[in-house]
Amino acid sequence: MEKIAVVGIGRLGICLALNLEACGYAVLGIDVSKEYVDSVNNKTLQSNEPEVSKYLSGSTNFTASVHLKDILDDTIKAIFIVVPTPSMPSGEFSHVYIDTIIEQLQTLGKQTVQRHLIINSTCMPGYCNSIEKKLNDLNYTLIYNPEFIAQGSIMKDQQFPDQVLIGENNVDAGDYVQTIYTKLCKNSPRYCRMSLISAEITKLATNCFLTTKISFANAIGDIATKVNGEPEKILDAIGADSRIGNKYFRYGFGYGGPCFPRDNKAFTKFAENNNISMLISEATDKANQAHNDFLLEEWKVKFREEEFITFDSVTYKKGTDILEESQQLKLAVELAKSGKKVIVKESAVVIKMLIDKFSDLFIYQINDN
Repeated sequence: MEKIAVVGIGRLGICLALNLEACGYAVLGIDVSKEYVDSVNNKTLQSNEPEVSKYLSGSTNFTASVHLKDILDDTIKAIFIVVPTPSMPSGEFSHVYIDTIIEQLQTLGKQTVQRHLIINSTCMPGYCNSIEKKLNDLNYTLIYNPEFIAQGSIMKDQQFPDQVLIGENNVDAGDYVQTIYTKLCKNSPRYCRMSLISAEITKLATNCFLTTKISFANAIGDIATKVNGEPEKILDAIGADSRIGNKYFRYGFGYGGPCFPRDNKAFTKFAENNNISMLISEATDKANQAHNDFLLEEWKVKFREEEFITFDSVTYKKGTDILEESQQLKLAVELAKSGKKVIVKESAVVIKMLIDKFSDLFIYQINDN
């Protein structure tokens, strides 16, 4: 049985590892936390990401280790790197976790079999070319293969992607990675193969286009609301044009979460570093804030002082446990601090997080449905 390594088996990496195992590969997961690795091997890991517990309990060829050197198994040709690339104050991504892995691989020396190092983490354009040079003499190829997934549906999104993005400077390596995805995917995605830097740009630009589409829809909705128009009907009609489409084109809260805001800022910074003004991305961030400001003032007027304002969810995406950059939460906090009575309905896990951070700012109701 062919074996694949996944270095970094956090929320995203564990999903990739389990999907690879489910489609017929033996998988070795690598992580720095012994306690976490033990919970994977013992199948006691508790995850809030749907399907993870089910797939883990049913897995028979997935093991985890804290030792990177364990990837030197001659049956392992593909090594996916799925580690965080946190945002820095400048807006650029930090590649420190990937750099640490590259340094360890260099220490392990030249490989007796060729291995394909597949960077799954979101990177700044140009980064992969810079590290490929460090690996050329060690018998590694380098592929950039970021995913287009959403928290709360990672397992499904990996199984049914619209596209599989493969950045490559080696065609044979790209072919190898495409073969892996033909087994993993349960649909027939479009395979988009290009140079490393082109793929890095594609990943950021795709998310930036979506943030622009969301912000534009909300701006139209704000205008329509202001003049007693019908936001949903207007946007549905605009989205009926096949050149535009209805996906991500609804009136609601602004974009948030762990990907869209930071990708928007990173792409703006990348453009700035290359003497290009990414005016649309800059405007999108401002539009997102303006929409939140509009909703705040509208809701202050809409709800009387004695009325309760209920939020069915304040995570960035309903059904997740992620509060990062949540526009719903931001609005709820601002309303509550303005004196409004705000009820938050959430899962017990999220409510505990909210109480730890906001104490009694809200009225809490557990909703685990």
